[in-house]
Amino acid sequence: MTDPTAPSATPAFLNHDRPPVPDLVVPRGVQPFHLHHRPVRGRLVRLGPLAEALLGRHEAQNGAVLRLTGEAMALTAALATALKFRGSFSLQAKGDGPVPMLLADCTESGALRGYARAEPEKLGAVLAAGAQPSAAALLGSGYLAFTCDQGPDMDRYQGIVAIEGETLAEMTGTYFRTSEQLQSQVHLACARTPAGWRASALVIERVAGEGGIDPDADAEAQDEAWRTAQALAGTITAEELLDDALPSDRLLHRLFHAEGLALDRPRALSYGCRCSRARLAQVLEGFGPDDLDHMAEGGAITMTCEFCNLDFRFERDEVQGKAGRA
Repeated sequence: MTDPTAPSATPAFLNHDRPPVPDLVVPRGVQPFHLHHRPVRGRLVRLGPLAEALLGRHEAQNGAVLRLTGEAMALTAALATALKFRGSFSLQAKGDGPVPMLLADCTESGALRGYARAEPEKLGAVLAAGAQPSAAALLGSGYLAFTCDQGPDMDRYQGIVAIEGETLAEMTGTYFRTSEQLQSQVHLACARTPAGWRASALVIERVAGEGGIDPDADAEAQDEAWRTAQALAGTITAEELLDDALPSDRLLHRLFHAEGLALDRPRALSYGCRCSRARLAQVLEGFGPDDLDHMAEGGAITMTCEFCNLDFRFERDEVQGKAGRA
C-alpha cells in the first residue's frame, strides 16, 4: 500500500487507505453497570493505552490542554455508550479562552477521537499565573454542545448549554440538570503516567423509579438509594481511575459491592480518526482556484488532520477546485 499522505498515481478522491496511525482496540474500554433494585445506572470508562495513542500524537501541545482533551474523550465515550444510535456522538466546547475549540466524538462502534485548538499567547498568560489551569480558565465564556448525528437521513439531536462550572465534569452536570432534567454525577481524570497518557470517566445517573426497581421502595427509599450511590461514587480518586493494575470490575466492586452491583456487557473502544486522502481532497475541492493558489507552497498544498496530527500533501495541479469543475 502506498502512503496515503503523499501524492500517488491513485486519484485522491479514490484513495480511502488508512494513514499510518495505530490500529488499536481496548476490548473493555467501557464497563456499563447498574445497581440492582436501585434507581442507578452508570458507565466506567478506562481508555488505557488508547489515551496515549490519541494524545501522544500532539506532544507539541501543552500538558494542561492535553489533559482537558483526554477528559473530553473519556466523557464522550461514557455518554455515547449510554445511547442507541448509528452515527457519531460528539462533545464540542467553544469559548473565548486560551482553548477556543474542544471537540471529541465517538461512533456507535466505539471509534473515538478528539482534539483541542489552543491560542499560544492566551495560553501562555494563563500558565504564567502558576497554578494548574481549570477547564473554565482554558475555555473561557462560551457554550458546550452535545450532538448525536445519525447521518443526512435522520434528524440530528443537539443540546447546548452555556459553559458553567470550573471543571468539565461540573459543566456536564449543568447540561444534565438544565437540558435533560437528569440527576447525574460525573468524575473525570486524565494524566501522564509512567505508562503514558491515561484518561478515565465515571458517570452515574438516576433512572426513573420503575422497571427493575424494588417494588417496595417508596420515593423516600429511592432518594436515599441515589444519595448513597452519589456518596460512594464521590470517594473515587484520580489515582484509582487511572490505575492500569486496577481492573474496572474490581474498582466498581470496591465502590458499590454493598449496593447490588450488576455488571453489564462491556463495550470496546478504538482509535477513531477517520481521515483519509479522499476526505481531505473533497474539502480542498470546495475552494476556488485563487484560494488554492494561496494555500500552495512550492507547488503543493499541505493539509493537517487535527485529530491524528498527520500532514497530507497534494500537488497543486491535482486539485481542480470549484471553477475547475465548472
